Amino acid sequence: MKRRLGVVLAGTLLLTSVLAGCTSSRSSLGTTDNSCYLALPIASHAVHGKGRLVGIQLYSESSLRKKAPNLSRDLSLSSKAQQKVCVAAYVGQFTRTSVNRPLGRPSGQLAVVVSETPSNELLGTIIFRHAPLHFGHPHVG
Repeated sequence: MKRRLGVVLAGTLLLTSVLAGCTSSRSSLGTTDNSCYLALPIASHAVHGKGRLVGIQLYSESSLRKKAPNLSRDLSLSSKAQQKVCVAAYVGQFTRTSVNRPLGRPSGQLAVVVSETPSNELLGTIIFRHAPLHFGHPHVG
């Protein structure tokens, strides 16, 4: 009886260890954008909870200038090329009066919120008609 209890206990312990190992290695989202998820409350507040989040991505200021010159032109980015910024896009109906720190068009269907990371300082909310960047996930295959 004691031997059987010991075997069950050892098996349970082994199974628990294996399952814990599997989940802990996958607890991260697996993207380089993880730090931007801390910026979501700032981004949501910037659009006053309106619209639907399309996506959020992490960029260095230099890569943002290259990939979206229209977006970076509206912002007053620092000269630090390695400074990281989080860019969150929301779809809805936006006007200059309906967002915090408005830039860009007077109204549009897309609000792009840019904040510095890790400070989460809001740099601006730029209103566009069309997305200046791709905010979806890449698909393989």
